Amino acid sequence: MDLNKALRDLYEEKKRLDRAIARVEARLITTSEMPQQSTRGRKSMGPEEREKVSARMTAYWAARRAPKEAAAEMDAKDDENPAG
Repeated sequence: MDLNKALRDLYEEKKRLDRAIARVEARLITTSEMPQQSTRGRKSMGPEEREKVSARMTAYWAARRAPKEAAAEMDAKDDENPAG
């Protein structure tokens, strides 16, 4: 076993690894300098859009409550005037 040849081979492999590491590090630096674009999260609403959504949801919940309130009023009237 020739130790000098083994050392030479190891040094050549070390040089290849150093070059590969340098390329990866250079790539990391260039990608970290680029601004990150967020693709997740919630879009913020402006005041006008918030007002529109508020009006729409108020009408929605009023419509949802209307049948229940009408039924409750009918039950209350039935309780006041018992038939019999």
